[in-house]
Order: sequence, then structure tokens, then C-alpha cells
Amino acid sequence: MGLAEKTGKGTYGLQLQTIKSKSALTLWGRSVLFYFFQFYLFIFLSILNKIYSIIYTPLAGQIWIAINTNNQRKFSVFQQQTQSYHFGEERMGLLSRKATCNSHGQDSSYFLGWQEYEKNPYHPLDNPKGIIQMGLAENQLSFDLLESWLAKNPDAVGCKRDGQSIFRELALFQDYHGLPAFKQALVDFMAEIRGNKVTFDPNHIVLTAGATSANETLMFCLAEQRDAFLLPTPYYPGFDRDLKWRTGVEIVPIHCTSSNRFQITASAIEEAYRHAQKQNLRVKGILITNPSNPLGTTMTRAELDLLIDFITDKEIHLISDEIYSGTVFSSPDFVSIMQVLKDRNLEKTEVWDRVHVVYSLSKDLGLPGFRVGAIYSNDPTVVAAATKMSSFGLVSSQTQYLLSVMLSDKKFRNYYIAKNQKRLQKRHRKLVSGLEKAGIGCLESNAGLFCWVDMRHLLSSNTFEAEMELWERIVYDVKLNISPGSSCHCSEPGWFRVCFANMSEDTLKLAMQRLKSFVNSTTSSNSKGHQESKNLRQESHIGKWIFRLSFQSFHDREQDER
Repeated sequence: MGLAEKTGKGTYGLQLQTIKSKSALTLWGRSVLFYFFQFYLFIFLSILNKIYSIIYTPLAGQIWIAINTNNQRKFSVFQQQTQSYHFGEERMGLLSRKATCNSHGQDSSYFLGWQEYEKNPYHPLDNPKGIIQMGLAENQLSFDLLESWLAKNPDAVGCKRDGQSIFRELALFQDYHGLPAFKQALVDFMAEIRGNKVTFDPNHIVLTAGATSANETLMFCLAEQRDAFLLPTPYYPGFDRDLKWRTGVEIVPIHCTSSNRFQITASAIEEAYRHAQKQNLRVKGILITNPSNPLGTTMTRAELDLLIDFITDKEIHLISDEIYSGTVFSSPDFVSIMQVLKDRNLEKTEVWDRVHVVYSLSKDLGLPGFRVGAIYSNDPTVVAAATKMSSFGLVSSQTQYLLSVMLSDKKFRNYYIAKNQKRLQKRHRKLVSGLEKAGIGCLESNAGLFCWVDMRHLLSSNTFEAEMELWERIVYDVKLNISPGSSCHCSEPGWFRVCFANMSEDTLKLAMQRLKSFVNSTTSSNSKGHQESKNLRQESHIGKWIFRLSFQSFHDREQDER
């Protein structure tokens, strides 16, 4: 009995021990399998490290995507989503959706080009092989005129009036309506640019911290979240940020094509309007830039009449961003939307109140750092609301005073406008000539600080993927930062915006030499550099597949929440 009991007990214990061992083996096996999978995934993703690094952190359940700074091409098309992604659920829960969503627009190649320039900026002495910035629409051609005026008018800079200090007056609290003297000087300057064919009432103007603030403020005044504005393409890439990010307003493109020099047509507007309706979006208006950024062209009278007719029929708003109005350097002349309303005797009508103008001194006067913008509207409710909102982005009193004195100097004002336009025309011709020598054409233009350049013949295929490949080569091999047409929502691949007024003449000459050498080198498609670029593009496609695989679910969730 004792032996039987002992044997039975031993058998039971052995069975129990066997079961526990099997359970332990199962758990151990699962653990091994789990960590083997993590290791395998890590090794697989590490293969892509030639272009970028993808670091997978198993324990935190997070994926980080970082740039491989040791590689010549520091990012591929895939990297456009920003330099790093962190989708930890716990961290996202601590921040607002506005802070964590990817709707700011900084992932655009337009801004990514700037980032690459800032890492390796060209300097004729310190960094002669660096990237030349041709993606920044900045007017540096007439600073000497401004500096000369400042030297002759030290009181304006020193916060003095008739030799007496007004520092205390400017330093103390100012009403958000702005200094009356500056508002009057600003509207006079606006009228002067338009040939005094239209005048502006200073009581209808709202000062803002640049045109960016002006456009966003108008969105808040005119639309609700999920309402839409129609914009003709191509358009300024920053609008994806300025109009949409904080307001929740949607942009619906009016697709324009090169077949008619990207002019707006009735059919294109109607198609965009119908598309918005199919998306259950309420269209609240149309926003145009005149002169156009990025085309560098002024709108025709026929286009402006078409827009007026359309907003009248649909009972919607029209915003005319006219920040480049003073940069028109050749015919045809600039026609403001306010002039069209006046010529058609639409003053004091309903449509009169639904047309709004955005302006700033960043382009015409070359002072983007001063952050001076303005909204002009004939609707008193819009003016009142925008004035209250301007509290979040005021123009400093010192800036207003300085510019009120400068712009009130009519002799200087007229001299500056004429001289600046001549300089822009001369620089524009040099760019066009340099492009022609490189075998590159561009859209005929008469305004702005840039040209709309046609590089379709340099594409490996008629696709936007090929456009991005070409853009990468121009940024990294040619060392020129230009803006691809896709960042401007152009419907045709192969167009690029190239700026010419933010550099010296010698720098522009060097840029054209680099571009010409690049174009000549592309004739040898079997060259080593071309093959390496092709290999990199193939790896980039793998990277894009990994990106879609890793983040598609997050993107879908974000879209559902919107």
C-alpha cells in the first residue's frame, strides 16, 4: 500500500511536473517567437537604412522614422511626412488634436526644401558649394532705397516727431484699431500702386501681422469648419496651412492647365463647385491671388468679370489676395478686383459687401520681417469682427509709426515703386535668359518675384513621382532649392516655381550655371549618377510601401475623426 501510494503519488507528481513544463515551454516558445518577430522586423527595416532609418521600439509599441544624416540624400519622397513621427497613444492623449494632427502643411516639399537649405546654405566664401535658396519669394532688390531713406529720416527710426521723443506714446498700450496716420498712409500707398484708379477708406481696413494672419482671420469671419473655399491651381503652398489648419475650412481646387496659360475658365469653376457639393461641403467663397503666386501673372479682366458673375450667382464671397500688386513690372497692367466692382457700378450692392482684399508690405516694400498685413472689406460686420480678432496678431506701434512716416513721403513712395519695378524686370530677364541657355522655358509673366518654370522635358515619366525625383536631384545634386509644382497643387507634373529677387546677381548667375550643367549631364541616361539615382528611387518606393503599411490605420482614424 505504501509502495502503491508512493508510486501513485510519484506518477501524479510527474504528470503535474510535465504539464507545468509544457506550459512553460509554450510560454517560452511564444516569447521566443514574439522577440524573433521583433528582431526580424528590426533587421528588415534596417535594410532600408541607406536612405533613412526606421527604428522600431517593441516595448513601447511606437515607430519612429528618422533621417539618415550620413546619406547623401537625406530624405526621399517618403520623408515628406516630416522628420520624425511619434504615434505613442499615451503621448497623444496628453496633447490636443491640433497639436498632434498632421494638417499643418509643414510636410510639403515646399517647406522641406527650406529645411534642407538651412542645413547647407550657400555662401560665396564660407560655403560656396552649399544650396542656393530659390524657393523663397523675398524682395531684396531695393533695400538700398529703404536704407537711404532711413538715413535721411532718423527721427522715424528714433521714435521722434519734429525732433521730440514720442517713445512713451508708442510704448504704452495702443488700441487694436491701429494708428490713424499709418492706416491713411497705407491706403494711399495701395491706391498709388493701382494707379489711383480706385481709392480705399481707412475705416474699412484692419491691420494684421502679415498676410498669413489676414487670410486666416477672413476664414474665421466668413466660414465654419467643413465649409469650403475654391482656389485656382496652382496656388501658394502656404494656403494649406493659413486657410485650413486652425479654422477647419477645406480647400477645393479649381484646376487650371497650361493649355490656356493656367487661366480660370467657367467650366473649371463649375466643376470645382460641383465637386465640393458631392463632398457635402458648403462653398462659402473663392480665394484668388492677383498677381498670381506662383505663376507671376496678372489676371485678365475677363477672368475677374467671370469671378464676379459667379459669386453673384452663387451668393458667396470673393477674397482677392493682392500682396504682389506693386511688383507688376510689364504689361498688362494690374487690375484690382475693387476696380472691377467700381467699373461695373456694383458699389453699395450685396456683392460689394462680399468682396474682400488682402494686402501686406512683405512683397511690394520687401519688409516681411515687419509683419504688416491688412484686410480691406466693405462689410462693416466683417471689419468689426476682424478688428477684434486682430488682437491675436497686432502690428507694433513702433513699426506703424516708422512706416506711416515713410509711406506719407509721396515723393519717395512714387520713386520707390517705379525703381523697384524696373529692378524686378531686369532681374526677371536675367533669370529667363539663364533658363533659356540651359534649354528650359517658363510661362510668360509680368509680375511677382519668381517664374513658373517648365521642366516637363526633364522628367523620366509624366508623373508626379518623376517630378519629385527630379526635384530631389536638383536639391541634392545641383544644390538649388526650388518649389515643385505638386507643392502648389498643379495638375500637371513638371512645373517648378523659381524665385529670383532674394539673391545677388552673381548668385543667380551661379545658379543658372549649375542648372545648365545639370541639364547637359542628363543627356547621358546610362551614367553612373543616373543609375545610382534610379536605385535610390527604387528603395524610396519600398520605403513608401513600409510607410503606408505602418501608418495607414492611423491616417484612416484621423480622417474618420475629421
